[in-house]
Amino acid sequence: MGTQTVAELVRRQWGDHRTGLRDEHTTLTHHQVASGAAARAALLTELMPHRPGREPHLGLLLDNTPEYPLWLGAAALAGAAVAGINPTRRGAELARDIRHTDCRILVTQRAHLPLLDGLPLPGLRVLVTDTDAYRDLLAPYGTATPDDTFLRPARPDSRLLLAFTSGSTGAPKAAVCSQGRLAAAGASLVSHFGIREDDTHYVCMPMFHGNAVIADWAPALAAGAGIALRARFSASRFLPDVRRFGATYFTYVGRAVQYLLATPATPHDRDHRLRLGFGTEAGAVDAARFEARFGARLVEGYGSSEGGAAIRRTPGTPAGAVGRAAPGDDLAVLDPATLRECPPARFSPSGVLLNADEAVGELVNRGRSSFEGYWRNPEAEAARLRDGVYWTGDLFYRDAEGFLYFAGRTDDRLRVDSENLAAAMIENILARWERAAGVAVYAVPDPVSGDRVMAAVAMRDGAGFDPRAFADFLAAQADLGTKMPPTYVRVVPELPLTATNKIHRVALRRTALATADPVWWRPAPAAPYEFLTPAARARLREEYARQGRPFPGDGPPG
Repeated sequence: MGTQTVAELVRRQWGDHRTGLRDEHTTLTHHQVASGAAARAALLTELMPHRPGREPHLGLLLDNTPEYPLWLGAAALAGAAVAGINPTRRGAELARDIRHTDCRILVTQRAHLPLLDGLPLPGLRVLVTDTDAYRDLLAPYGTATPDDTFLRPARPDSRLLLAFTSGSTGAPKAAVCSQGRLAAAGASLVSHFGIREDDTHYVCMPMFHGNAVIADWAPALAAGAGIALRARFSASRFLPDVRRFGATYFTYVGRAVQYLLATPATPHDRDHRLRLGFGTEAGAVDAARFEARFGARLVEGYGSSEGGAAIRRTPGTPAGAVGRAAPGDDLAVLDPATLRECPPARFSPSGVLLNADEAVGELVNRGRSSFEGYWRNPEAEAARLRDGVYWTGDLFYRDAEGFLYFAGRTDDRLRVDSENLAAAMIENILARWERAAGVAVYAVPDPVSGDRVMAAVAMRDGAGFDPRAFADFLAAQADLGTKMPPTYVRVVPELPLTATNKIHRVALRRTALATADPVWWRPAPAAPYEFLTPAARARLREEYARQGRPFPGDGPPG
């Protein structure tokens, strides 16, 4: 498409009076979107003038309101960078995210102001969008145009996004994404999916995630398509929104698809224009159910905010496989110890992997990589990019035809509702419980996709596990994010250790829910903990079987 920067895509909207951006309260034309971005870029230039050693970074602590894409456009025009701040983070960890990305301005809304109470954020200017003060502050810049001069010229290599992604160290890393990479990603999806300017992209995934910005907002901007926003994902509002906005495309994560399938079926489930969903971790069973019920195809992909490697599902992809390498990628599955390529996977007639020990390795990209580094984290960069090879940190295996299958992670990360969490961070919080002598946190597979959090807890002498006391303790931890509480709690006499006195998580994952130790669980996120009875365990096993996934403890450790 020839466009090299996101700023050019924003400017291209000027003079286009078709509907460009909507939510349940607001409708803006493409022209008004460009005008609003220009006004905010002008305000940004006044509030954040160039200073030596001070980066032009702003944080967005917002739901999916029109302010989010308007500030993304403003940052692109001004040559600034946006850090998407996750509102499920709490306390010191939230403050760390804002400070680590050197945010000079934080744009938020009244609903999120309590998250900032008492946090050490010296020198941070906070703008609260749903206030008269904010509207008055913005008003003088209403005549700005996208061609005005702002902070600094936008170039393809201009930093635009600082997208947080978790790693084994516990602290989230901020992956850098330039204007050129984001514009190219949008153009690539436009070409791959045939996105047109009369399409409408429904953005219901949170925009602080790369999923929504890179795979939904960017291709809409590149194609000149409309954008419709839902402040927070709602399964009950999904179809009404899709109908109301005439949505044709959306992005998802696996948990969202599961929630949609759990809504009551009606004879009108196919009364809409939706034709395509693009995302990750839906699972083959739920993807087929979604298409059968709603008449829209789900296309699975593999990628990351870092942009180091991408896999696309294509026609003929076997069940259970993610797909093949994206054009331009030279993907291989390597043994990290020997650096040799792993042999192809062999399967039984029923599809069971027979040679996991030799076939499973780490996915690497030996070809062109768009990885642009991590903000102020050279150690993480060096671990990710070694001798010109991009190491994804994910385990895969490849069949004889070159299709790639996801097999787990190389560190102690957990992926819950498509958010990466670090086990060490959760352990540090759970270890505060005065009744616990030791805690180990690890991932067990979710019945559909991703992971659930499981904790092994060794109790202090004389202390028994009290499920109500444990739930009360969790509720009192201000820095426990909403995705962190354990679904399963295994009460162990003592934690298993390796020869080097490290917690033996592999042994814990190997037995998982098939353990003889007592296990307590939450059937739903807000439910009380209850004992996992043999009957409940049997029902869970049936659910895993329906989804075609091994029951945790029956398969190889993840």
